[in-house]
Amino acid sequence: MSEKVFNKTELAKFNGQDGQSAYVAVAGVVYDVTGVEAWAGGKHHGNLAGQELTSVIDGQSPHGRKVLKKLPVVGQYED
Repeated sequence: MSEKVFNKTELAKFNGQDGQSAYVAVAGVVYDVTGVEAWAGGKHHGNLAGQELTSVIDGQSPHGRKVLKKLPVVGQYED
């Protein structure tokens, strides 16, 4: 089974709103943040699920990419 590939439009559907799962893309990988309490409602520190957040994770996040290792990978992101 091939891995799902998300583009910007497809990823935006997974915004954590109205019962949708919450996904974020970082460095070409799409992670499921649905079960993460800090991402409740698809929002976390002003960031929204359903988006590509590499620059936010690398430039503003105090924990960086290390926290991503705990998250389920649901696919790849291509612009």
